[in-house]
Amino acid sequence: MANASAKRIASQNEQAIRSLRLGMGLSLATAFLIRLIWRRNSLLPPSLGLATIFVSTLLPSIFIYRYLEKIGTTRRDPTTGTLLSSGEDLAQPGVTEWCFDILYITWACQIGSAIFGEWFWWFYLIIPIYAIYKVWTSFISPMFFGRAPSTSVETAEEDNSDMSRRQQKLRKRNERGDPRVRSATAPK
Repeated sequence: MANASAKRIASQNEQAIRSLRLGMGLSLATAFLIRLIWRRNSLLPPSLGLATIFVSTLLPSIFIYRYLEKIGTTRRDPTTGTLLSSGEDLAQPGVTEWCFDILYITWACQIGSAIFGEWFWWFYLIIPIYAIYKVWTSFISPMFFGRAPSTSVETAEEDNSDMSRRQQKLRKRNERGDPRVRSATAPK
């Protein structure tokens, strides 16, 4: 059973890495061709601002691509071809998911700036804004302003888990006003 799971993860990772390669190549080629065909003046000579923005977004995307490729590459035995390691699951939530999001935003900004103009690079600010939001809601706000409002619901559920099933049923009946349940404050 575990081997089937490893094979599934390996095939998903191989497909994801192929898609990443294709996406990197297509986004760069599409942006270049659009600039070559419709916006030739933005290519020769490239403005310093455009070159700076392009390189400052291309380098992190190459780094993230190489990172995802490294952790997701499957390792097979060279002689038999059997699966040795499926690599990390690239479909897992969290940092891996954010890496894919950064790549997608970078590709969209590259193509969008080629089609609509250099102002499209402002959409790249979505990445740091989202990072600030996550840091604020996960660390800073709970640290300085106490727990989030959703934790009160969780503590109520935790209180219920301490009670036995019978006590939970009796409590629910009491809340509904069921006459079979005698309240502790009711006269006997």
